[in-house]
Amino acid sequence: MRLFFALVLFFLPALSAAEPGCFELRTYHAAEGKLDALEARFRDHTVALFEKHGMTNVAYWTPIENSGQTLVYLLAYPDRAAREASWKAFLADPVWQAAKAESEKEGKLVAKVESLFLHRTDYSPALPIAAGKGPRVFEMRVYTTRPGKLTTLDQRFREHTLDLFAKHGMTNLPYFHLDEGQPGAENTLLYFLAHDSAEAQKASFDAFRADPAWIAARDASEQPGKILVDQGVVSTLLQATDYSPLK
Repeated sequence: MRLFFALVLFFLPALSAAEPGCFELRTYHAAEGKLDALEARFRDHTVALFEKHGMTNVAYWTPIENSGQTLVYLLAYPDRAAREASWKAFLADPVWQAAKAESEKEGKLVAKVESLFLHRTDYSPALPIAAGKGPRVFEMRVYTTRPGKLTTLDQRFREHTLDLFAKHGMTNLPYFHLDEGQPGAENTLLYFLAHDSAEAQKASFDAFRADPAWIAARDASEQPGKILVDQGVVSTLLQATDYSPLK
């Protein structure tokens, strides 16, 4: 009996751990020539301080073609209230304030910050995501639907697309909708994939698009009309930073 209760207590934290209810995708546009310094601040200070204040670091990426000098990262929180409390504590932390001041002696590191609040779709893989066998190429894809078509797009992903992506060698990572109140919340699907390489990404999508099962699913879902707006898919290839939990 004592062994039974000991085992219950040992596994209780894992059993009670809840899937994060709030995700935040943040994009930092570095000031000119400051991306390396910005990454050093994340590597040496920010990532650990986020964890200290209850935020979950999910992934940090830079675009493979990074003319905009951007850093893209994904955080998770229990809920939106926890997010606000964590950021308030982080910004007030003397350790953060000292690190920020030291890193900005020669000018600010960030020119612009963009933030999106997200929640997982019902068909999204859960966290945590297993690491790859080696360095991978990640892909962020943003789909914009015609009015009232997001539910139809979700159904196609739920019933067909995820399985077909996996069939053709792609790794499905989290799929998200935007939280209400943000521009595009009613017609945006944002998701991430992982590939073995940029060449593998192209080969996988070429095979996927030629797959009769995909063609049939696409055509059936679009019998009432097209789902996406013109130019409704934006793809960005990303590479994980050395300090990213997800690699």
